[in-house]
Amino acid sequence: MKFFVDTAHIEEIKKALAWGILDGVTTNPSLVAKTGRRFDDVKREILDLVKGPVSLECTKMDFDGMLAQGLALAAEGPQVVVKLPLTREGIAVCKALSDKGIKTNVTLCFSANQALLAAKAGATYISPFVGRLDDISEDGMALIADIVQIYRNYGFKTQVLVASVRNPVHVLKAAKIGADVCTVPFGVLDQLFNHPLTDRGNEQFLKDWAKVPE
Repeated sequence: MKFFVDTAHIEEIKKALAWGILDGVTTNPSLVAKTGRRFDDVKREILDLVKGPVSLECTKMDFDGMLAQGLALAAEGPQVVVKLPLTREGIAVCKALSDKGIKTNVTLCFSANQALLAAKAGATYISPFVGRLDDISEDGMALIADIVQIYRNYGFKTQVLVASVRNPVHVLKAAKIGADVCTVPFGVLDQLFNHPLTDRGNEQFLKDWAKVPE
């Protein structure tokens, strides 16, 4: 399973890259707004840093506007993945961009039927939002299992990108189900390192090492 970090903060991306386990980055308008910076500045800096897939989201909602924006984003670099909403217009643009060999990420997916539409349109990635489903007392990870099964049934190449991840348990369940990618906030990625026995063991090793004669 690939790890993407879900952020527009450059320092978080740099830290994740330094660990050597980062495969890509996902962004959205909300994450960019939190930086307080111009989108073009954030976009350029991320693309200069990250060689793997970088999802950049369209903000136009009509077909012509979204298609033009998607083509412009794709021209920014070979690692760009054009992020599109799971709407009728978004799916139509997904098909148009996919036919041109442009990578796409269809976002705001909340049902297996929606995921099926994205795969039919040739999406590179589908982004089901598990945390938001959990928020309304639905089972987000059950949706991931359904999508993985459907895609395997028919040999779809669209990759399942688990999004709206809230905790390490979501990451573990995604890996057990067989999702292709998990995009996580930096804080959750950082939590994956943590276990009290690791901390305790390191502390004991260092105490014992201090007793070794030089």
